[in-house]
Amino acid sequence: MTVPAVPHPEADADETADAWFRGLRAAVREAVDGHAPALLELSRLLHAEPETAFEEHRAAARCAGILAAHGFEVTAPAHGLDTAFSATIGSGPLTVAIACEYDALPGLGHACGHNLIAAAGVGAALGLAPFADELGLTVRVLGTPAEERGAGKALLLDAGAFDGVDAAMMVHPCPFEMADFRSFALGTLDVVYTGRAAHPSLNPHEGRNAADALTVAQVALGLLRQQLPPQWRVHGITTGAGTAPNAIPDRATATYEIRALAAEDLRELRQRVEDCFRAGALATGCEVALERPEPDYLDFRGDPELIRLWTANARELGRAEPVERPPFACTDMGNVSHVVPSIHPVLDISAGACGPHEAAFAEAALSPAAEQALLDGAVGMAWTAADFAVARSRGGARA
Repeated sequence: MTVPAVPHPEADADETADAWFRGLRAAVREAVDGHAPALLELSRLLHAEPETAFEEHRAAARCAGILAAHGFEVTAPAHGLDTAFSATIGSGPLTVAIACEYDALPGLGHACGHNLIAAAGVGAALGLAPFADELGLTVRVLGTPAEERGAGKALLLDAGAFDGVDAAMMVHPCPFEMADFRSFALGTLDVVYTGRAAHPSLNPHEGRNAADALTVAQVALGLLRQQLPPQWRVHGITTGAGTAPNAIPDRATATYEIRALAAEDLRELRQRVEDCFRAGALATGCEVALERPEPDYLDFRGDPELIRLWTANARELGRAEPVERPPFACTDMGNVSHVVPSIHPVLDISAGACGPHEAAFAEAALSPAAEQALLDGAVGMAWTAADFAVARSRGGARA
């Protein structure tokens, strides 16, 4: 694959520059199309062997291996995470990061379609690779583990993986099309009550019932919900509350998630929810430990320029017109968007028949519609990165 034989825009007038860029875009699409068989095979292999958070060894190796074979400088593991990698090509002054998610859901496999995300990210990078220097780009592909649980991108952000990045992007499968993606901020809370074991008939007065503490907290949370703003969410599960009905449990555990429209709101919500769990301990004479098992997921804040560029490119690819929706999910890409201009468009693979985190969506992630979304996502991201580079070189946004 070679750059179109048209002079660089710095050498000629705008008309010649536009011809050069149109030729480059066609060549980028041709490059992605040339890699399509390998990208589809990658997606299918990831789907067939799902790996959960921080266990994505095969997925990371497969993605990194393809990039290394096409001239990318690969570091793996990277940034202190065993299943993260960084792959770079080009030496331009602008750096674009493409995030590849590849973790699966416990018990559901790729019911969030991360096999498609990883393959689309690899495809976008391969499409840009021959033209990175001509565009003034450094292309950085980041293998980002543990999106479903663990906030891998937040950990990578803290470790410097996104340092020096001018724009970051990824695509995500969904039951509809959306350019201006928005997400909740999310926090996770692990709760452990410690009481005192006793026999429920012989000496119940000596016991301190940890399961009762959790029950009191759940009642308090149920009452709290009436006073919460409409789009604040509190939901969770009991993970342990005794082992036998004839033994007062001395330990009870739960995991809860809280969601709010913005990171600032999340802090207030966390305090109110934690107070409910403290109330359970106070009422029953138990002790409570409240822990955050992962960093908070911040709300996603899309960059207007990148959204506009993506939207135009999606239309050129024949994608459906994007819809506007309020926040409906959470992603650790939100953390990146607070620091780096970012986009996270979603691509329809199921036409509303099923949604993420359903078994049917795992099946949809292998469908012809899903594989078309993979290739469109790869081309769309590559075009958007190229548009971004040309706009910056001209000192403004491209018309």
